[in-house]
Amino acid sequence: MKNTYFVFSLAIGVACVMSFQSTNLIEIGKYFPKSGHLLNSGGAAAGKTGATGEGNCTSCHSGATQDGSNENILTVTNGASVVTEYVPGSSYTVSLTMLSNPSKKGFQATALTSAGVMAGNFTVGTNTSVNGTAKKYANHTSSSNTSAVSSWNWIWTAPATDEGDVTFFVASNKADNNGGTGGDVIYLSQHTLSAASTAGIKETKEMNPFSARYSSESNQLIVNFESLTSELTSINIVDMSGRSVYFMESGVSQIGENTEKLTLPTEIKSGVYVVHLFLNNRAMSSKVFIQR
Repeated sequence: MKNTYFVFSLAIGVACVMSFQSTNLIEIGKYFPKSGHLLNSGGAAAGKTGATGEGNCTSCHSGATQDGSNENILTVTNGASVVTEYVPGSSYTVSLTMLSNPSKKGFQATALTSAGVMAGNFTVGTNTSVNGTAKKYANHTSSSNTSAVSSWNWIWTAPATDEGDVTFFVASNKADNNGGTGGDVIYLSQHTLSAASTAGIKETKEMNPFSARYSSESNQLIVNFESLTSELTSINIVDMSGRSVYFMESGVSQIGENTEKLTLPTEIKSGVYVVHLFLNNRAMSSKVFIQR
């Protein structure tokens, strides 16, 4: 009788253990699927844009890539104006829209020079995140991966110097929202901006004499310029890697000579910087040495 009871108890114990393990396996499969599909709902790991030497989204989503030149609509704007050229050191808003606007979607984008290095810098904008180290990547977020969000936006600061053509590499995912890797379509596209012509910048400088210097006594950047009309004015200071360290909208300039004195934050370290003055959509640039 005792032997019978022991065997019966052991059978119940084994069944309970097997049931517990089975339940855990189901939960693991639910939240951490082998495919990794749900883990990318808030943005992919760096290097999935399809740029030269990089992978793309098919490393997690099955299927071949498709031409995204019509699907991926990327625009670069300065205020309300769409631009096809960049001024070194200037900051622009980049917008990406998927033409089909699927119920579930995602993207990753980067901007590279012809040498394959990062062109300028990315800053988080509306509905986006940014990751990466030497190269920066804009991504969707866990709250912007559905058709309820029509477009993704982020800030691109152009390189501090003329780097020639800059190409935005974009990979987008038209997902079928089934929780797996099958049925998704990956669209790859490239979008190129050229540098503004040197002649155009030189002409702007001649029309608007401009100088910038740093005063260590007052810790101020002193900017002098002339304006032929009243124009919206802003100043952007970038380091030699193209990263914006200070930006200020100065309002409307006076006709004639203007002087702006900017007290700089202590976070700006000693070094060489490029000061960009914007009068409406025209830009002038000057290097300045900041000595703390």
